[in-house]
Amino acid sequence: MDDHRKYLDPKATAELKGIDLKARMVVEGFITGLHKSPYHGFSVEFAEHRPYRAGDEVKNIDWKVYGRSNRYYVKQYEEETNLRATILVDVSASMGFASEGHIPKVEYASYLAASLGYMMMKQRDSVGLALYDKEVKTYLPSKSKPSYLNLILKTLEGIETTDETHTASALDQLADQIKRRGLIIIISDLFDDIESISSALKHFRHKENEIILFQLLDPRELDFDFGRSAKFIDLESKEEMVTNSHQLKESYQKAVRDFTDEIKNICYSQNVDYNLVVTSDPFDKALREFLSKRAKI
Repeated sequence: MDDHRKYLDPKATAELKGIDLKARMVVEGFITGLHKSPYHGFSVEFAEHRPYRAGDEVKNIDWKVYGRSNRYYVKQYEEETNLRATILVDVSASMGFASEGHIPKVEYASYLAASLGYMMMKQRDSVGLALYDKEVKTYLPSKSKPSYLNLILKTLEGIETTDETHTASALDQLADQIKRRGLIIIISDLFDDIESISSALKHFRHKENEIILFQLLDPRELDFDFGRSAKFIDLESKEEMVTNSHQLKESYQKAVRDFTDEIKNICYSQNVDYNLVVTSDPFDKALREFLSKRAKI
């Protein structure tokens, strides 16, 4: 595997020192992979170009880029290039869960958020960050100054889980705080009342924001592959239960499928981009989804 590409693996990234290095290596590994994928071309000066669309001025086609990629791209001007984005990261107690052999969800979320922020800053986009549990804990309005990335990364460095979650309440609060419309990127396990989440998403959409939702789960939260007898502790309420996990497995898996399907359907009905991400997934899965959305805005 290419030296940079290996850092798309969450466990390899976790071994690096400093979140700024982690973000840079993830993005460089991602861009290296673009040269070998159907996304080839986005990595070529992607801050200054976008795919040619019907109606674009032919004089704006960059023929040098065409020569390298065999695809038509037009030069973008500064007002066309800038995107205003805010990354919302759930830091509630449930995000601290990690099964054996995987990093905690909140750690994965911090690396993904840092990588997205790094990549957007390189595209001259404005980037902001919010951390929340049952309320907004930290809010950094979006800015495009390169030095602002350091503040975002410092905020993400070593974040810890805090209180119980109330995603819907925090999202409603943020929808009021974020004054200018743009792209909202949500990273959360979404362990909350589904109807309340739906209402909060509508709040953002009503203000004409585009939304990418990354529902982040641990592999065991999907497959329930624990030992025969296991003790479960609610990370938010601290309630404990000892049970035979094999007897619960089938009904649990159905409940999780129903839960994720319902969220997916809500997102579809509101024109929100939904993506299920697992903490064993390489980071390029989420970064590709972002880049695909970015190209359409």
